[in-house]
Amino acid sequence: MAKKLTTTVPRIALTPPEAAAAIGVGPDFFEAYVAPQLRLVRRGRKRLVPVSELERWVTESASRPVSEEVRR
Repeated sequence: MAKKLTTTVPRIALTPPEAAAAIGVGPDFFEAYVAPQLRLVRRGRKRLVPVSELERWVTESASRPVSEEVRR
């Protein structure tokens, strides 16, 4: 019998439901408002969201802290 590896491999891409969970939104919100702004990997019916794309979207979508907005 083959031995099972105990090391974990870091994920570099997630399924859309996993990507939605990773940024704290539901699947419907993700599909409507986030996915259209992301580059996705498509192979046949499979869609994967690169983690780097999620990180980019979060960084670009973040607004300034409220304290900075008040000072303007």
